[in-house]
Amino acid sequence: MLLWMVLLCVGTPSLAYLDAPDGGQAGSPPTVLVGREVVEAAAEVFVQKKNKELSLQCTKTMKASWHYHTNLTSHNKAVLMAAQSDYQRVRRSSWEEARKWRVLHHFLTLRPALTRQMTFLSHLGPSALPYSYLTMYESVVEDMLAVYRSASVCLPHNPPICGVSMNTGLVDVMAGSRDEGVLKHVWREWRQQTSRVKHSFPLYLQMVKKAANINDFPNKADADLAEYGGSPFREELTNAWNQLKPLYTHLHAYTRRKLRQVYGSEVVSERGPLPAHLLGNMWGQSWDLGDLLVPYPGQSYPDLTKEMKRQGYTPHRIFEAANRFFGSLNLTLVPSSFWRDSLLQQPTDNRPVICSPSAWDLCNAKDYRVKQCTRLRGKDLISAHHELAHLQYFMQYRHLPYVFRQAPNPGFQEGVGLAVGLSATSPRYLRRLGLITPEQEEGNSRADLNLLMSLALQQITFLPFALLMEEWRWRVAEGTIKRRNWNCAWWDLRYSIQGVKPPVPRSEEDFDPGSKYHIAADLPYTGYLVAFILQFQIHKALCVKADRYQPLIQRRPLHKCHIFQSLAAGEALGSMMRLGKSVGWREALEQLTGPGGGKLNALPTREYFRPLELWLERDNARHGEYVGWRPDGEYCVYKTPSPKGRSCK
Repeated sequence: MLLWMVLLCVGTPSLAYLDAPDGGQAGSPPTVLVGREVVEAAAEVFVQKKNKELSLQCTKTMKASWHYHTNLTSHNKAVLMAAQSDYQRVRRSSWEEARKWRVLHHFLTLRPALTRQMTFLSHLGPSALPYSYLTMYESVVEDMLAVYRSASVCLPHNPPICGVSMNTGLVDVMAGSRDEGVLKHVWREWRQQTSRVKHSFPLYLQMVKKAANINDFPNKADADLAEYGGSPFREELTNAWNQLKPLYTHLHAYTRRKLRQVYGSEVVSERGPLPAHLLGNMWGQSWDLGDLLVPYPGQSYPDLTKEMKRQGYTPHRIFEAANRFFGSLNLTLVPSSFWRDSLLQQPTDNRPVICSPSAWDLCNAKDYRVKQCTRLRGKDLISAHHELAHLQYFMQYRHLPYVFRQAPNPGFQEGVGLAVGLSATSPRYLRRLGLITPEQEEGNSRADLNLLMSLALQQITFLPFALLMEEWRWRVAEGTIKRRNWNCAWWDLRYSIQGVKPPVPRSEEDFDPGSKYHIAADLPYTGYLVAFILQFQIHKALCVKADRYQPLIQRRPLHKCHIFQSLAAGEALGSMMRLGKSVGWREALEQLTGPGGGKLNALPTREYFRPLELWLERDNARHGEYVGWRPDGEYCVYKTPSPKGRSCK
């Protein structure tokens, strides 16, 4: 194998030497002197070749995936698995070759665009493992998933109803039941069943550490954070959470009082954390408690389903409205093939499909589709705008090389989709669509508060859970959380960040992180966290561009803003999208938000929810509710006493 070396000479161009492995000893081929331009030209040929290979194989894989997701047959699944295997083979060969080129980085600086493409090609994640270890990694993740998928509980009815899983009723039980005993039983039994994930977790940690090392990272935490600029990003996440915490603590205090009214002070204390089993969700990541927490029961905007049916809406018409939204911004309309090839409603031939909404880029710069079993509901109208926002992103960066045809970090594109969804949610936009009247939209502050509360229970509550979950994984990967303390450290974080406690004492015999699918499946959560923060930054920036948000003018609040028909907002959004991953996410964000805006900032979230925060402050003060939380018992018993003698309080 030839070794690239570089000679930097004063007054002469940089030169590269091709030396024999023995350093030019007797009998070896002579040294060859190569100019920088030749090296860059060769590197350019290499990345162009790999971009083309990966793009072609991506198209084959995405087509196979589309056929399977829209027709769940064993044949289509086999074709998809073969295509995925072929893609991984091409991706791995590209990684192996790119790593040889990376030796150059020690001696020669290539053009930034080339260096950036080389960097992306030379990081492969767990797939970089030697095949024997890759098999072990895939096997151990499958073992953890098998535990999760097979977990089920018996509901304590008379007679008991057994075999109930997350897919067959537990979600509804946690959201709909107000029987504290039933909720406690289901919460405890689900964790009892999924705790067996712990048996596979040590081997999993060994495999992901080895994968990180092969990709030139000391551990999985650093490998994950590299997508966002490295380990300092953790502090940025913490700072963003601290910006949002005043709103969360008031929502937490209000929720505690409402739960105490239902379950009594013996279950929900006056100043303690919230019992995790009472939040309407198995993990407390969102609080499905709208019926208990709505500020003004019975005060809401009109039912969009009824109005959409009255006006003769169809799934096709819903997506036409979403397409017009982007056309009004002077952005790109979907191609004609979109209407032919997309799946916009439940098939009439009864073939099995995966109905969850998704946007599809078939990697050939012309074929874009959406899969959504659309119904005549407000949430489906918003979802249509969200999915077409993804398609808009795909179309805006299609001119870039394959490795740049994605958003600049894993949460960025979802953040854009969510931001567009905020415009689609605006009552003023719904009025423009003719779905509500001016009289219904204007002066309905109580309906506004109810709408903001509904959104806060899904998004504001999610942020601390997502943060603590990733912080736990990073600390475990770094070794700062030891194996003997895995579970109690989890509850330390749940208490300190989220203000939540278990309904029954926990110990190191339990493994409560394993009750979450993303832990068992080794799927990152940071992207969701980043997206939820970015959406409000992006929404605010676009509303400012559209001149439809002014903080000091009550008639122009952020939560009522939409960007429909704003050419200025469209130009700003399109310019950011066109960058793809050719620049870092901070640079892309700053292009939209302005100088100094290239970092996570949760203050726009506070601005969006400002009317709700003011209402919560007044309501908590009126009822004398304590804002914050204090320990009110023992939550988890450490296997070995920690230096401070903690017990997860």
